[in-house]
Amino acid sequence: MKTDDELIAAAWDAREMAYAPYSKFHVGAALLASDGRIFPGCNVENISYGLTNCAERVAIGAAIAAGARSFEKVVVVADTAQPISPCGACRQVLAEFGVKSVILANRTQKVTFSLEELLPRASTGILDRP
Repeated sequence: MKTDDELIAAAWDAREMAYAPYSKFHVGAALLASDGRIFPGCNVENISYGLTNCAERVAIGAAIAAGARSFEKVVVVADTAQPISPCGACRQVLAEFGVKSVILANRTQKVTFSLEELLPRASTGILDRP
């Protein structure tokens, strides 16, 4: 099993590849699949901000494209005073794929949350309802 430090390092490496010409705000992510593979992601901006892809969703997309369907945790990193947290859209996508743990880190600290803490009572779709 990969350590948190290995995942954090992978997220920082992914952050270096971010495409953020508008905000200059670079974010990296590393998603750990249940089979031990790590999938990196970085934010990819668009001049039409609504079309921007967050690092977490880029990592999920890479994992799905590679055939992974089960995930343990995701790490999200940025150069900020406090570790940043996934946006609502990313939280819902993480819930869709059952990511259990979310580690948020900056250069000096890390905090860990369960997805349930970040998105209580998440619905995974219409089939999840009675």
